[in-house]
Formats: sequence, C-alpha cells, structure tokens
Amino acid sequence: MESPHLSTCSRSSTLGALAPLENIRVLELTEALAGPYCGMMLGDLGADVIKIERPGIGDQSRHWGPPFVQEESAYFLAVNRNKRSLELDIKEQGDLAILHRLVERSDVFITNIPRMTSLKNAKIDPDTLRQINPQLIYAAISGYGHSGPKASRGGYDIIAQGEAGLMALTGEPEGAPSRFPTPMADISAGIYTVMGIQAALYARDTRDPGVGQFIDVSLFDSQTTWLANIGGSYFADGERPARLGNAHPTICPYQPLRARDKVIIVAVGTERLWERFCGVLGVADTLMVDARFATNPLRNQHRDELVVLLEEILRTRDADEWLDDFVDNGVPSGPINFPDQTLTDEHLIARGMIVELKHPSLGTIKSIGNPIMMSEKGPTYRRHPPRLGEHNEEIRAELSADSTMPR
Repeated sequence: MESPHLSTCSRSSTLGALAPLENIRVLELTEALAGPYCGMMLGDLGADVIKIERPGIGDQSRHWGPPFVQEESAYFLAVNRNKRSLELDIKEQGDLAILHRLVERSDVFITNIPRMTSLKNAKIDPDTLRQINPQLIYAAISGYGHSGPKASRGGYDIIAQGEAGLMALTGEPEGAPSRFPTPMADISAGIYTVMGIQAALYARDTRDPGVGQFIDVSLFDSQTTWLANIGGSYFADGERPARLGNAHPTICPYQPLRARDKVIIVAVGTERLWERFCGVLGVADTLMVDARFATNPLRNQHRDELVVLLEEILRTRDADEWLDDFVDNGVPSGPINFPDQTLTDEHLIARGMIVELKHPSLGTIKSIGNPIMMSEKGPTYRRHPPRLGEHNEEIRAELSADSTMPR
C-alpha cells in the first residue's frame, strides 16, 4: 500500500537511482547516535528522512568534539547523511501543529525521549500520534525500554555496556573492565530498530493493511544480545564466564599471535583448519599429532602451552609472510589494523564502503558506507548531513502546497 507523501528530492547514486524505501517518509526526533544511526540507515535505503531539531541548537552531537570540520562536529557528520533538517520547537503550539501535520503524512516516527510521561506531556506519545495516523510505525529508542522495573530511566551507551555484562568480560584477565571504544550499544539499538521498522512496514502493507505498530527498543536489551554464545554457556552450566582477553572461550587457536614484527590474528575454527594451519607452520608431524592438541577441547584445555609453542614458530618470520601463506592455504587470518589503515583499505574502497558527499559549506566529506550490498536497488547516498534548519523553508512550503493536508 502506497502512502501519500510530500514531494521528495531527486535521487542519484553510483549504486542505483532507486532504493527499497523510496516512498517511505520518516520523522526522526532523536539525538546523539542510536536514533540518528537508525535514521541514516533508513535514509540510505531510500526513505525521505526529516530530522526534527531544536531551533538554534539542534542535535546535541553537533557540538560534540573535537574534531570539528569548521562549525560542524565530525561525530554529527558521521551519522546524519541522507536527511533533511527541520527546526521545530514542539513546546510551541504552532510548531507542534506542524509536527502533527507531518505525522499525518508520514510512515515512521522515531524518538529517543526515554520517559513516556514526557512524550505524553509533549503530545508526541504513541497513542496521540497513532490517533492522528493509525498507519504510523512509532519507534521508541531508550536506555531501558518502556516496560519493566527500569523503564523510564535515562541511559547511555557506556551504561548499557557495563550493565549488560560486556565490560566485565572485555580486557585482559588480570586487568580492569574495559569499555568498547565505539558506541556499540547505540549502534546495535539503531540497527535493531531498523529491523523492527522494516518488519512493521512489511506487516502493515501486506498482512495487516493500514495497521501501524509501536516498536520499543532499548540499549540494555540490544547490548545484552551481544552475550549470545556466552549467554548460552551460562544457561548450560550456570557458571560466571571468565574474562579471557583476546582468547576465545571455546575455540583454540582463535586469537592474536605474535609474529616476528607484529601481532596477527588467526581463527582456526575447525579440525580441517587446524590441519591446514599446522601444515603452513611445518608442524604436521609434531604439534598436529601431539596428544595434548589432538582436538579442539584439548587445545582449549592446554591453551597456554600451545600458544607458547605457536609463537616460537611464528616469531621466525614477519607477519605479512605468514599471512600470505595462510591466505594461500585457506587459513582464516589477518592483520590487526589501526582505524586509519582500515579506512584506506583498497578492499573497502572497492566495495563502496567509503562514501564521499559534497557539502555546501564544508566541501567533500567522507563517511562509512552502508554494508548492505544488494543486486537491485540498494543503498544510495543522496544528501550531505544537513546544516541546522537547512530545509525549513522547503518542508514548510511542501506543507503549504499540499491542499489535502489540514491547515
């Protein structure tokens, strides 16, 4: 079912002129990262994303830095492409009326205001907005969700990382708990919200025509899913998982190992790979047949002994020499890159993962692309991250020109 919409911009991209969410309008009333990341992913897939921002202030992340690119923070630029910016003070009745008119003509509303009481007081809660537009997909991102004993608490990425058990498991065994350096709880919540929105749109337009939904995604829930196999182990034996540093809890060797000049990663996940690995190392007649290392459970049991023996061999050659041989023999392995090495990797560039967009005041800006590669009508990169209020007049003019929209 196609919803009525305001006019949208023309589309152009090396990845195709059309995209899967071509006729979907998204209102994004979020700040920082989880919500903006969600909005950007939907924008990449073709949605017309209107970012609602506070007049004169905008998304708080516009001011997070350094680094800044002239007046704009690199943080904001990283997660806000493919959007239009509209300044609205929703505490002012006229601006709230504009928001409600946009809701009437939109498919999705995203917010990261954590308290339902605040949403109700602002007249942007799910019940209010879905009375205006029963087809609306209302997505709420918050620290703890809108149900359960911790509902309505404020939440940030670092809090979710700590409370979900990930920090306790990150770091060296004898060291302190460590935060993952990028906001993985925010990013995870953003991605899960995209999944929920797409599922709700599909259900609305195929299974339950005309019926919207309320989607409730929390950083805490999203971060907890990262426990995955570790959670499975706890459910199986009831034991608290140990912090293992870079070692894998159930596979060995599956970790960094030191070559002569630097550390590399190897991932020997099967017995067949163990045989290939030993063949490259030249130890098929020694380590490979050593009873201590005959199976993966035994290698885990004797991990410390095995790592010492492997590094004695690996230290005889430089990392790139080993990596070439591992790749040639089908042994999963790779370097440990710094971000600058990753972001200039010819493989990522060839796959279109480094996006360049022209900005009217900042020149060419780069961002990390959408990793979803589709044979038909995949992600497109059409709009630079907007300046605050850049599309105020454009969107208000569209509202005025639409005679079917209530005044």
